[in-house]
Amino acid sequence: MPGTTPALSRAQIDQFITDGFIRLDNAFPRALADEARTILWADTGCDPEDPRTWTRPVIRLNQYGHPPFKAAANTLILHQAFDQLVGPGRWQRPGALGTFPVRFPSPDDPGDAGWHIDVSFGAEHPDFLEWRANIASKGRVLLMLFLFSDVEEEDAPTRIRIGSHVDIARQLASAGEAGMTLRELAADGFARSAHRPEALATGEAGTVYLCHPFLVHSAQPHRGRNPRFMAQPPLLPAEPLKLERADQAYSPVETAIRRALALE
Repeated sequence: MPGTTPALSRAQIDQFITDGFIRLDNAFPRALADEARTILWADTGCDPEDPRTWTRPVIRLNQYGHPPFKAAANTLILHQAFDQLVGPGRWQRPGALGTFPVRFPSPDDPGDAGWHIDVSFGAEHPDFLEWRANIASKGRVLLMLFLFSDVEEEDAPTRIRIGSHVDIARQLASAGEAGMTLRELAADGFARSAHRPEALATGEAGTVYLCHPFLVHSAQPHRGRNPRFMAQPPLLPAEPLKLERADQAYSPVETAIRRALALE
């Protein structure tokens, strides 16, 4: 809207292109996080006041479109950021917040703490390792990490390999529209990005990390005291990403891929 301060500064957009993610504090109100967390606690079957009921390292809850979740995903600041990173009219308004891997303090291996990217099409295949990604990131324009609880370094924050979206773009470049399966991408254990420095997705409830869809990331065991509630939905496209545009109106998501491939 005219006169409205953009959600993201030029420096943040440049950081997104270079590092593959930005952290957006106060992206949605803490009150919404609190309301949503009450719903999630009930669905875990655990008692928030009794750690003896926290018997598993992770409980996966799926697809929450209740009002507080939908409101959290559709704040003005997030919509502005989507426009800035993906392009006006090029993304779909979020209707739900995907999977919540709720992580509890535990000495046990959660069984899902491996480096990966979130592949974005081919989900009709029963083996998730056969799901796919391609150089145009079919089916996803952002990976998003929504913090619904305060997350400190010991609270199993998502690990991020800074700049790893560049390595994945180069890996996918020769695979064309068909792309590669997660099994193929993971064949070397994501060694192509092992040299990258790491960041942790910490922050207060209401923080959102907006990530390039090719960003390599990993879960980790919870060694803290407070259960971690985080959603990791995709931002869906309204139109495909394009790496060649006659008008040169590339979004930062596209620009990051183009720079990785030395197209600009």
